[in-house]
Amino acid sequence: MEPRGKITDVPGVRVGHQQKSDGGWLSGVTVVLPPAGTVGSVDVRGGGPGTHETDAMDPTTLVRTVDAVVLTGGSAYGLVTAHGAQRWCEEQGRGFAVAGGVVPIVPAAAIFDLGRGGDFTARPDEAMGYAAAAAAGAQTEGHDVERGNVGAGTGAVIGRGKYKGGVGTASVTLESGVVVGALAVVNALGLPFGEAVGDPGTEPDPGTQLNTTLVVVATNAALDVAECKRTASAAHAGLARALNPSHTLADGDTVFCLATGGQELDRSTEAARQISLITLQSAAADVVRLAILDGVSSARPVTTPAGEFGAYPGNVR
Repeated sequence: MEPRGKITDVPGVRVGHQQKSDGGWLSGVTVVLPPAGTVGSVDVRGGGPGTHETDAMDPTTLVRTVDAVVLTGGSAYGLVTAHGAQRWCEEQGRGFAVAGGVVPIVPAAAIFDLGRGGDFTARPDEAMGYAAAAAAGAQTEGHDVERGNVGAGTGAVIGRGKYKGGVGTASVTLESGVVVGALAVVNALGLPFGEAVGDPGTEPDPGTQLNTTLVVVATNAALDVAECKRTASAAHAGLARALNPSHTLADGDTVFCLATGGQELDRSTEAARQISLITLQSAAADVVRLAILDGVSSARPVTTPAGEFGAYPGNVR
């Protein structure tokens, strides 16, 4: 699969991973760190989500900006990693200003990977979240992003636990100069679209039926929170184009959208505004599809005491 860009093509966006894959572990954390002042929102559509601070990203709430997004393994246990990323942000002075200091806004979402390394209790903690945020902060502008069995994709699987999933990323630059990038953690019940996932009546092994695809869409466009929300909603179309099935009761599919504000959209008329937003949101769906397929094709096979997770053999172009 040829390179298709990366989320860090959006100026100012950085990504950090931490993971562990020995001693009963097969899990990790990914932090997406946008520049200060980035506006954000989220759309949660899966039936089994594990999330933290997503209500704060609703367009009707007080806070507009996001300091970091944490994607983690460990199911609901792993959401503690957001506390570590929040602590790192506080040390950098990043956050919502209040009397006496700042409160970093760090939403998070988790995939289910418990026990896939052999030890059910081996899951990311606050220290791992801090380390992933620090790793993101240490990156240079436009850095390459590790793909496959890294960060939150370390314990990811697809196809009811038969094949390995992982982290993927992609980007596109529009004629207007707007850059849209996506990073996906692919831990899906389904398979790349067009492939049969198997008899829906087949009883999967415990844990393999609990899945999630997590996505962060980032753009340099200047958007408000409501426009970020609508872009996250539109980006879910890319998830549905890439995976069959998607958004099931057993998936926690979640898409975040971050807008750094460096590129103004054409809002000279109402028609121009609508066309600009529709074009951006269509691009978001496209890069989400590409990022998911990149995550599948980048994943490497793994054998642990819990089982064998092979590389997906199909063509995901």
